[in-house]
Amino acid sequence: MEPERLRRRLNSAFRLRGLLLRADALKYLTEALRSISEVELDDTIENVIDAVEKQPLSSNMVEQSTVEAAVQECSQASDEPVENIFNIIGAFDIPRYIYNSERKKFLPLSMTNFPVPNLFGTARDKAELFRERYSILQQRTHRHELFTPPAVVSHPDESRSKFQLKTIEALLGNTAKVGELIVLGMITQLKEGKFFLEDPTGVVQLDLSKAISFFFHSGLYTESCFVLAEGWYEDEVFHVNAFGFPPTEPSANTRAFYGNINFFGGPSSTSVKASAKLKQLEDENENAMFVFLSDVWLDQAEVLEKLHTMFSGYSAAPPTCFFFCGNFSSAPYGKNQIRSLKGSLKALADIICEYPSIHKSSRFVFVPGPEDPGPGSVLPRPPLAENITQEFRQLVPFSVFTTNPCRIQYCTQEIIIFREDLVNKMCRNCVRFPSSKMDIPNHFVKTVLSQGHLTPLPLYVSPVYWAYDYSLRVYPVPDMLVIADKYDPFTVTNTDCVCINPGSFPRSGFSFKVFYPSNKTVEDSKLQGL
Repeated sequence: MEPERLRRRLNSAFRLRGLLLRADALKYLTEALRSISEVELDDTIENVIDAVEKQPLSSNMVEQSTVEAAVQECSQASDEPVENIFNIIGAFDIPRYIYNSERKKFLPLSMTNFPVPNLFGTARDKAELFRERYSILQQRTHRHELFTPPAVVSHPDESRSKFQLKTIEALLGNTAKVGELIVLGMITQLKEGKFFLEDPTGVVQLDLSKAISFFFHSGLYTESCFVLAEGWYEDEVFHVNAFGFPPTEPSANTRAFYGNINFFGGPSSTSVKASAKLKQLEDENENAMFVFLSDVWLDQAEVLEKLHTMFSGYSAAPPTCFFFCGNFSSAPYGKNQIRSLKGSLKALADIICEYPSIHKSSRFVFVPGPEDPGPGSVLPRPPLAENITQEFRQLVPFSVFTTNPCRIQYCTQEIIIFREDLVNKMCRNCVRFPSSKMDIPNHFVKTVLSQGHLTPLPLYVSPVYWAYDYSLRVYPVPDMLVIADKYDPFTVTNTDCVCINPGSFPRSGFSFKVFYPSNKTVEDSKLQGL
């Protein structure tokens, strides 16, 4: 295309998006895009502008350096790197995005005035932890069809079926009785035996005596979880009729609203969901298989014997990856714990080496459990120490010791793995235990996905590094959520997300789960009696 005509098209395209090109940036872009065919030009310009907007811009005047980085990013995206097929993302490597209510979009940490996360968090980090959880759920709820304001000219029945969210501040200013309210807030117990509802604007005492169990919608309502409370306000008390969770939102809806931001992490600059090439690879590779085991007690002879049996069964068709979740010792305390764990890992490495096909073809990922050696029970947990795993990594080179929780990106699929005995903790800390016929795993999965967080519990029950709380988010909803818990094994699908618990390997008759990514199916497996 003629340079002059191309310059005019570039200028008008950038102006449409509220950006202005400096002369040197325009010259560079004209040179870079001259060889692009007329058919592909519009898409290429759009991609370049998208890449420019992702960078931290100080003004609407675009410099040459910004344009160069954008062109480089687009050229990398066009030849999809092979290393994007399978990635293990540790909790401390997950990118942090903060919701900006004025711009109604998520901004990367670099574009905000927030400090870089630190394990020794400040008081501000603790306050922001709950504020961020609230703002994510609030923007998601406001977008739900039940809470979107009706159109100006709408059918009377339609506007009657819509709900309006109120803040606690709006309640506290009233002296008369106010009826039929819905408030989004966090359940807290500021005084013993008395529950309160809290949001960024204030706190109000709750009266739960009228909310009979029938009106508690499905889910596990714990302290520190966010709820939609329905009821009336009188004499500085909010009388609750019913409790519900903020509605969940499928990942596709979230991405339709926020574009291809890579919330999940990994080497890709945009969300892997947008890659047609990776989707094709995923569909073609029908033999891909992930095996999940939890509580792999390597110090027990029977467990090692069953692993022998499992490897021999899989040696003809090795799985893509084995995921071993802790605890890795049945007796996780005592002065010899680390020495014994080193010896147990060596025994496992020797077994793997006996099966050359698995040793060469399969990967091994180890997620530490709550009682494995490490710095206490605060989440996220770092990997097992290098001095413990060094010998194993030399013998089994395709092994990765990662954090708890961790994330796995396989082609276009996103998987979160979390090893924590969470079901019992949440049941113990319920404000009211569910009475509906739905089984506990369904209640549990609904709670985690509705809260958009792995541990919707008070910090004294499930401590978290304040500044790294974002690494426990379950938003946007992943394709698969693996919660390795000592509770009975289960597989539940909710909001297009497959949630599984492989169960405790030794306690559940040596059961484990197998996942086939190409068709998103989960297979229950057991080694008992073999």
